[in-house]
This record gives sequence, structure tokens and C-alpha cells, in this order.
Amino acid sequence: MPPLHSHQSAMADVGRVGSLDLRYRRDGSRTILTTSRCSTPWHFFPPAYLDDSGCAVTSLVNPSGGFVAGDHLSIHAALEEGAHVVMTTPSANRIYRSLGEDSRQSITLSVAPDAVIEWFPEVTIPFAGSRFVQTMTVTLAKGATALIWDSLASGRVARGERWAFTSLRNEIDLTLASGARLLERYHVRPGEDQGGGLLSAYDYVASFFVVSDAVDLDRWPAVRDTVAGILDSFGSDLLGGVTEPPAPGLAVKLVACSAEALVKAQELLWEAARRAILGLARPALRHY
Repeated sequence: MPPLHSHQSAMADVGRVGSLDLRYRRDGSRTILTTSRCSTPWHFFPPAYLDDSGCAVTSLVNPSGGFVAGDHLSIHAALEEGAHVVMTTPSANRIYRSLGEDSRQSITLSVAPDAVIEWFPEVTIPFAGSRFVQTMTVTLAKGATALIWDSLASGRVARGERWAFTSLRNEIDLTLASGARLLERYHVRPGEDQGGGLLSAYDYVASFFVVSDAVDLDRWPAVRDTVAGILDSFGSDLLGGVTEPPAPGLAVKLVACSAEALVKAQELLWEAARRAILGLARPALRHY
């Protein structure tokens, strides 16, 4: 496995530079955290074990409450062979208003053979006037598995704030040992896109990727059909689609009219994919 990234504690010209570095390995029936380093504003809770699978559930905490203009925050996690980790956040990721500087977050996940990473943070909420750039790179060794969830709100919906942020750029890049790759990239600028363009009728957008070369190819169509049935069950509250990308797995994209529909969709999709691919029920996460 590659070494952990160097620890950073420097201040940016505007905002803060913060880094979180984690390494996991399988120890008997459990995955344990073997190395950890963090710099402000990052913190994390020690892994929790919510079932008898030995999966290490790790909650990533930003005590500042969100991303301030000029913040450059990074997360680096390395999973050694056979490790199984769920990474989540205890609350929404808030992006505060900026007069010019972007807030940035980069996520790098390195997943060794037969390891499993499940990435399920809470929704990102960009405030009016905010600017945010996020990049995620997931590198999977042979036999590794990734379940990746990413969701975005149109703004502080309860306050009537919709599609009022200045700019949001997001990239998710998953690469398998074979070189097969799944890449999602989008850039939303509501002021230039007529208030969100085709998204303007919805308040939430989400992506869900399930990628693994450890699964027999002839199993994916059945999983795809199950996922499609879940998406169709929501009626007008949610619109979504599922496809089999060039990398072995599934890619799901959805838009939702309410937070309730988004949360329910996440729960059902995660449960279905986890049972089909890992033979495990969805963990009952506790958020505070």
C-alpha cells in the first residue's frame, strides 16, 4: 500500500488547510484503524462496529460546521487487504457564502485486494453565494469493492433558498485494477444556467456507484433490475435511472423533490446493493 499523505497544518491565505489521513487493516474478524493523523478542522470518532461483520464505521467530523471560503481540506484513506470500512459524516456538509475564493475538498481512497469501501456522507448544502470544488479519486485493486454515495441540495431549502449558490464543481473518479474507469464530472452555475436549468424543478441531486470486479458479470443485470424497481417506486417525488457502466458495476443518478425522498432512496438503494454484493444488511447509522 502507498504511504499516508504528509500531514499538513499550514494556514491558507484565506481559509484553512486541513488534512485527515487514515489507514485500516483486517485483524482477525474485525477491521481496525492502525494509523491516523488529522489537522484542524478535521476530527473523527474511533470506528464503531454496528454488526458482527467486523466493518469499521468511521464518522468524519468538521467541528467548524462547514466549509469557509478559501478552505482547502483533504481526506486520504488507505484500506489494506481484506479491510472493510464505512465512512460517513454526522451531519450535512455546509458550504458558506464566499466573496471570491472557492472552498475545496479532495478525497483519495486507496482500496487493496478484497477490501471494501463504503462512502456515505450526509448531503452537501451550498449556501447562497457559495463556491465549492470537490474531487474524489478511488483506486481499486483486484477484487476490491466500492459503494459510493454523493448528494447535493439546491440550498437551504427550508428557508426558501434554492439554486442560489455561485458555483459548484464535482468530480468522482473510480479506477479498477484492469484500467476500467468510471468518471462523473459536473459544474453547476445557477446564475448562468437559468437557476439550475433542468434541475430547477428539484431540490436534491444524488449519485450512487457500485463497482467491483469481484462480482460475476452475469449477476449485475439482476441487481440493476432491483435498483430500477426501487427508483420507479417513488412516483413523481423522485426521478432516477440506472445503467451498467464500462467498469463492472452500476451507476445511478437521481433527482428528488424532498429530503424525505432522498433519504428513503439512499436507504433502499444501499440496502439492496449491500445485500446483493456483500450479503449484508445496511448498517443503522446514528447521526447527532
